Amino acid sequence: MCGRFNLIAKPDDIIRHFQLQKLPRYQPSYNITPAQKILSIVELEDNSLKAVNLFWGLVPSWSKNSKNSHHLINARAETVSEKPSFRAAFHKRRCLIVASGFFEWAKHETGKQAFHIHRGDNQLLAFAGLWEHWQHEQNTLYSCTIMTTQATGIMQPIHERMPVIIPPDRYRQWLDKSAEEHQALQWLNNQAYQEMTATPVSDWVNNPRHNDGRCLQESQYIPVK
Repeated sequence: MCGRFNLIAKPDDIIRHFQLQKLPRYQPSYNITPAQKILSIVELEDNSLKAVNLFWGLVPSWSKNSKNSHHLINARAETVSEKPSFRAAFHKRRCLIVASGFFEWAKHETGKQAFHIHRGDNQLLAFAGLWEHWQHEQNTLYSCTIMTTQATGIMQPIHERMPVIIPPDRYRQWLDKSAEEHQALQWLNNQAYQEMTATPVSDWVNNPRHNDGRCLQESQYIPVK
């Protein structure tokens, strides 16, 4: 799964990377958790890209309430086109979720070791995401989920799942609402992980209330034999 990530880039770098006009209210964060507003990119009707803040924890449009959204922070790529909670969003409401990196924990005999997974050049990356518009009486919520897939490469020793990362040259294709299902699915490959690295970090990040540079402090990791 993907339950924690970070976004610490400067606003100008985000605007330049995604070719945007402007950003909504943005605050860098070293430790982003579910049920927060997260920076995402959507495609408008005129095919321009817009950065928006979406609630992390997707609420389907047909849901009677928004209280169980924390259960839908991730959508499995293998079944996304079939599950009622994600099916409509997968067809028409795909988004890019902006990140600098994400965290995952490897289990070993004495506990867990946190890893920061990021691009080797520390440039921005984008998770494949889905978004929804939920409304009930006077209440409106725009929410999202991060897609995950089976772990490969550097992620296999750490966790069995990993977020789907869309390469920059596939941003537009992923967001294209006219794309057929089979086309969208073929872009959920793992090629972006060829540029990724996994850095062991201190257990400071384990606490979701911690949100500073110590979350990325590198630590020594000695694998259990």
